Amino acid sequence: MRRIVILGCSGAGKSTFARALGEKLSLPVVHLDALFWQPRWVEPEPGAFRSRVAAAVTGDAWIVDGNYVGRTFDLTLARADAVIFLHQPRWLCMLRVVRRWLTWFGRSRPDLAEGCPEKFDLPFFLWVWNFERKSQPRIIELAGRYPTAVTHLRGDAAMRRFFAEAR
Repeated sequence: MRRIVILGCSGAGKSTFARALGEKLSLPVVHLDALFWQPRWVEPEPGAFRSRVAAAVTGDAWIVDGNYVGRTFDLTLARADAVIFLHQPRWLCMLRVVRRWLTWFGRSRPDLAEGCPEKFDLPFFLWVWNFERKSQPRIIELAGRYPTAVTHLRGDAAMRRFFAEAR
């Protein structure tokens, strides 16, 4: 595994898993949120975001953390040799999102662009709440169009087993 894409709901553990796996495998980690958001939570022009993602995945080895369905799959999944979808219960994703909000409130997280302080965002919380029903099926369906099979890790125990066996 040299080019890995990690997908899943916010709060599922994508960024944490990507950082740990990147350290273990000595692979650079690309956080799509950091490439997408500009200071003060400003969205970039679509072409600018795609250019940043394309530049980030030109190398032969990387881990990409994030979904951005329909915006980056042709750049990331098309080159991936491993695609991992993290499945976590809704309650756990919500708990982690709230914990992240409380921990980082007013400050930028390491997996975001500088100048994007953590804030309460009701539409985002609703997106997480509805992820399994609304977003997940589309992500899985679109990911299935690419040649690399999707590995589904259900829960923290499955993530730990995968991590322990990763080479």
